[in-house]
Amino acid sequence: MIKFYSFSVLLLMLFGCKVEDKSELVNQPPNIVVVLVDDLRWDEFGLAGHNYIKTPNIDRLVEKAAYFKNAFATTPLCSPSRASFLTGKYAYSHGIIDNTDRSALSHQLKTFPAKLQAEGYETAFIGKWHMGNDNTPRPGFDQWVALKGQGKANDPDFNANGEEIQKEGYVTDILTQYSLDFISKERTKPFLLYLSHKGLHPNLHQDATGKVTTIGGGGFVPAERHKGKYEKDTFNRRPNAFVTPKDKPALMREINDLPELGKETGTPERVIRDRAAMLMAIDEGLGEILNRLENKKLVNNTVVVFASDHGYFYGEHGLNEERRLAYEESLRIPLLIQYPPLTNKGFEIDQMTLNIDLAPTLLEFAGLRKDSLMDGESLLPLIKREDPIGWRTSFFMEYYSDKVWPRMVNMGYQGIRSTRYKYIQYTDLENMDELYDLEVDPFEMKNIINHPDYQVVLEEMKLNLKNH
Repeated sequence: MIKFYSFSVLLLMLFGCKVEDKSELVNQPPNIVVVLVDDLRWDEFGLAGHNYIKTPNIDRLVEKAAYFKNAFATTPLCSPSRASFLTGKYAYSHGIIDNTDRSALSHQLKTFPAKLQAEGYETAFIGKWHMGNDNTPRPGFDQWVALKGQGKANDPDFNANGEEIQKEGYVTDILTQYSLDFISKERTKPFLLYLSHKGLHPNLHQDATGKVTTIGGGGFVPAERHKGKYEKDTFNRRPNAFVTPKDKPALMREINDLPELGKETGTPERVIRDRAAMLMAIDEGLGEILNRLENKKLVNNTVVVFASDHGYFYGEHGLNEERRLAYEESLRIPLLIQYPPLTNKGFEIDQMTLNIDLAPTLLEFAGLRKDSLMDGESLLPLIKREDPIGWRTSFFMEYYSDKVWPRMVNMGYQGIRSTRYKYIQYTDLENMDELYDLEVDPFEMKNIINHPDYQVVLEEMKLNLKNH
């Protein structure tokens, strides 16, 4: 069990830092609040550079958080990424490799919440589990409130601690209220709240084979109060938006009657607007959570994490819902970690960080060692603004081909993304690999796999991948 030192002593032991507001100190390790958003791009909030969206509470968190500017999902797909956040492992290691029904396996995952629970934390999972359609309680959580399947935007169905129920109202607001109630409980031990939002995801149902159908009209559904909020706004697209690929053989294949990628296949403006409006309830809910922590005098003893499972294409390379690919718009994620004793003024971190780093980071915050089988590394040295020797300069990325989206059939890949280069090796296709120099081509518009000047780099990237 965790030895509950006085919090001030624990801070000195772990970080050598001084706490100024002693009124909020408690005799226990820090509480932890994780807010995970579905499909949120790394640039899809105000201070990240979105040209019209208003996210005052995410921005408020940025101002007092470590802001990881180069954070990535190692598999840019919902189920594998969510399992990686919880386990600190790559998809090939934890086994949740796709979005098909892997309910049984997800009951067996060795997660950081389970380890925290075993060491004295009170733990809660609230929201979208999305590792199979089974929403019954998983090990490691004292409180369990999970949406059925993908969840519905309005009047959603839940499994609440083993009981199937339906709640009236907008899904984000309901999840926020459950979270506020959990935070407000009187307790004598630290807590972990893992809030996993349905937004920003459309109304869809996915069966055991991965087949996707729409429910309730489908589409991205904002709260009623936010509908039409950005109706007159236009997103500032990146330079690679609507560009028809001319040097990406895997995307240039003729597949049944699918049209050529370009403006007609890229994400429509209304989708971007609806997603922006859908984020408003999440932002409001985050503000309520931050306010509740302040009112309960828990702020100085609480780690708050805000992240996303992966990104989303806004027409880049003519893409829309194919957010499984290894391009930046899909791989990159927002990652913010607030912990006032270390981040009170807020700062940016440029080192390359991954979703698999969250589990070891939060275990170390709790005074625990990471599981020896975890692939990720604790981010605490970076949050402490140290410059750790040997920090990663590249990472392994992977995706396993599935049959959900016709264009993605046989598009499984493995690859390496370094600080400068990206190598994508398609595992089911021959002679269709890709290499990009991100320093000169940040929008990945020129595949240099056959360029004579980059053959040495290519061999180095292949060796890096082989040795992973």
